[in-house]
Amino acid sequence: MTTDALRAAAEKAKAWPFEEARKIVKRYKKKDPEKGYVLFETGYGPSGLPHIGTFGEVARTTMVRRAFETLCDIPTKLLCVSDDMDGMRKVPANVPNQDLLHAHLQKPLTVVPDPFEKFESFGHHNNAMLRDFLDRFGFDYEFASATDYYKNGTFDAMLLEAARKYRKIMDVMLPTLGEERQATYSPFLPISPTTGRVLYVPMKDVNAKDGTVTFDDEDGTETTLPVTGGNVKLQWKPDFGMRWAALGVDFEMYGKDHQLNGKIYSKICSILGATPPEQYCYELFLDDAGEKISKSKGNGISIEEWLAYAAPESLALFMFQKPRTAKRLFFDVIPKNVDEYHQFLRAYPEQGIDKQVENPVWHIHGDGKVPASDMEISFSMLLNLASAASAEDKDAMWGFIRKYAPEATPQTHPGLDAAAERAVRYYQDRVKPTKTFRAPTEQERAALADLAARLRAFEGEAEAEALQQVVYDVGKDAGFEQLRDWFTALYEVLLGQSQGPRFGGFVALYGVEATAELIEDALAGALTA
Repeated sequence: MTTDALRAAAEKAKAWPFEEARKIVKRYKKKDPEKGYVLFETGYGPSGLPHIGTFGEVARTTMVRRAFETLCDIPTKLLCVSDDMDGMRKVPANVPNQDLLHAHLQKPLTVVPDPFEKFESFGHHNNAMLRDFLDRFGFDYEFASATDYYKNGTFDAMLLEAARKYRKIMDVMLPTLGEERQATYSPFLPISPTTGRVLYVPMKDVNAKDGTVTFDDEDGTETTLPVTGGNVKLQWKPDFGMRWAALGVDFEMYGKDHQLNGKIYSKICSILGATPPEQYCYELFLDDAGEKISKSKGNGISIEEWLAYAAPESLALFMFQKPRTAKRLFFDVIPKNVDEYHQFLRAYPEQGIDKQVENPVWHIHGDGKVPASDMEISFSMLLNLASAASAEDKDAMWGFIRKYAPEATPQTHPGLDAAAERAVRYYQDRVKPTKTFRAPTEQERAALADLAARLRAFEGEAEAEALQQVVYDVGKDAGFEQLRDWFTALYEVLLGQSQGPRFGGFVALYGVEATAELIEDALAGALTA
């Protein structure tokens, strides 16, 4: 049970999960759902392995669910449904036993043999991968197989209703199709009793009274099958709406590529006698060139790659921020999201409840579960330290970290320890291969020599702000009209990159003497060499 103060804050919160949750609360303002709970759903196409978009959809839906539970006492469920009765249209290039799979094209994924020879079928294999994937992140969900629902009767009532409302469904679908497709389209896809394949064939008859469909099988034989019992499945657009109706789905989100179809899903659901769920359409991800990310192109970043360099909470923050804005999803967004995540963590304890419910970490972790940050040093700073030190492992990093934060150890600061290891990995994989040092101009050379001398003469505590002032004064005295040019020179000459940290903080971490030596190496040409 949430506190009155928390609920009052949630009712006014502008964070998008609360805005969506309030729509669901409004659905049941007068009467609780007959099924006894509010159902949040996500769908999954099991023709391939789970990916970063899968994480985003489940994470974002969980955020809305968490917001709803703060606003309302009605129980909730999150159902992850696998569309595993879909026919396998092509053989994935990244699986073994290609010839085996080619022999089973167009068959439901749950009858296609598992090319890895571990599970009952290829669909069962990929479903297991999905569950393992979701479990790894601690999501609270129930899993459902569309094949099971088609075969065990869960969908039967709505499939029979679809037979009765066949003409109305066709009236919705046909205007969305080209002339050639209209001539053969049917919302029902029978499973051939002779070949086992999912058939895209026209219906010769749809018998609403008997609940059957009649069509010509692949061998030309006129065949009649009941629409129940797993003998038939629906085309994907009618299937979407049918599933909403059959399960009583209250909330579902989908990507912009579904936006136009959302109205179709809702019409089908309404035709079948149910109320469509609240829907949320999110923008798609872009690569570093601003092009839409495609699994087939591989032009983005995988979840495994993100997690190699950062904790999953940073990815959850990326998913929370502006989901209706197209965002670049590439390697250079990782450090920014790690640092912003810890900034939000540090701010959280000092905020009042009205601010806390707007803070992304509340939505990432949930009320009362927000951890404390142990990042004494930003991830961006760790990256620059790894770059300057040409670090090969995290032990080298800790040699610098202890000077900057003497009280920190790998045992007392496990988050910082993990970040140091990831920073080294990120440097080795992503920064080191592209580092390009340049020689300084005459003006920069004079300023760098001055900075090295002032650092050699520096006395007192090596505090970031004091050292930043030294760097600032050198730039002014050197006559840089734009101090931004001075700092850019520091990054390009000393770190081999165009951007970097607040330089005073870097000096405090790397060491005053060590930074002076780094400058002297640069002036001697050792870095460009």
